[in-house]
Amino acid sequence: MEYPINKGVGKRVEFKGLTAGYLFLFAGGLAAVLLSVIALYLAGADSLVCILFGFSSGSLAVWLTFRMNRKFGEHGLMKRLAEKRHPRYLIHRRRLFRLLTKRQKR
Repeated sequence: MEYPINKGVGKRVEFKGLTAGYLFLFAGGLAAVLLSVIALYLAGADSLVCILFGFSSGSLAVWLTFRMNRKFGEHGLMKRLAEKRHPRYLIHRRRLFRLLTKRQKR
């Protein structure tokens, strides 16, 4: 019997339709929900409140992650993060003549 080795080499990472960086958002969101539910329970909140909070915030995190994945696509998250670092416009306060002439060294 022959078994295919490295069948997915070169393909994008995908899990249940989530691609690339959205997997980290998905896992991080669910981990944050779990930690917040544990903190609520240790703080003395009622267990029904903890369960309702965990279910509602977990559902919201899952829904938002899948919505962003569907709206922005595989590389959309990286593009949105890069867009924040890109300047809106460039300011150059030198006059045109000074830009076109060479400066002489002393």
